[in-house]
Parts: sequence; C-alpha cells; structure tokens
Amino acid sequence: MLPLSLLKTAQSHPMLVELKNGETYNGHLVSCDSWMNINLRDVICTSKDGDRFWRMPECYIRGSTIKYLRIPDEVIDMVKEDAQAKSRNRAELNKNRGGNSSQNQNQRGARTGNRNNFGVRSGPTGGGLGNGGMRAGPSGQGNRPQVQGNKLRK
Repeated sequence: MLPLSLLKTAQSHPMLVELKNGETYNGHLVSCDSWMNINLRDVICTSKDGDRFWRMPECYIRGSTIKYLRIPDEVIDMVKEDAQAKSRNRAELNKNRGGNSSQNQNQRGARTGNRNNFGVRSGPTGGGLGNGGMRAGPSGQGNRPQVQGNKLRK
C-alpha cells in the first residue's frame, strides 16, 4: 500500500495530522498532491502543549512538515480492497493473454536461429550479415576509415 494512494482514498474522510513542531490538526481531507501537501476543512488546531485550540474553516499543510497522519481504519480497509481488486483484474488480463509463458513464446513470434557468444546471429538470415556475423575488410571494420595514431588511412 502506497502512502499517496492511501491519501487519495482518504479524501473527504476525517484525519488527524501531527506536525514536526508538535501541533495537531483534526479535519476532513479535501485534497493532496504528490508532495503530500494537504488541504483540510472544518479544522481544529491544537497547540503543542494541548492547552490552546483554534477552529478554522480550512487550512493548507505543507507535506515536509508532517510527522504522521492518523486515518480511520475504514479508509485503510478500502485501500486494501482496491489493491485486491486491481490484482484480480491483472490476473484476469494475463489469463486472457494466453496462459503459461512457454505457449506465449510461439504466439509472440519467438526468434529462431543460431547466436554466438555475443548474442549476434550467424548465417545468411541473421542480422543481414551473410558472412557469419563478421564485417568485411581487415579488422572487421567494413568500409569505415581506419585511424592509426593521428593519421587517417583508407
């Protein structure tokens, strides 16, 4: 379960947010972003000591200041159910694609032909080089000019 998917599911649910400085915010989650910045509505803020309270219609909390979030168990259960449903859907999609992987090799057009130790095919149909995978010319360079020291040789 990923934290951001949990927050997305928790939208419109009540939550408690404790900041690194000790203040707590109780409210309903309105929105969140990928940096865990959150918007709350109907908020009650409590001071670090717990002796002062403020009521606010809404507030914005920067994600980097959050120490922890307390979310109702029902939201966590909803996220688990969503994850299970997604995994079931993936399994069904994989079943529809053909079953086990040995059969899929033929369906996908598995490559045939001989390969040398470097993964290069040999023979006239392997990679377009009809000479066993080697390039023509001295030192296997084909038609490229050869460089020796600072001089160019053709």
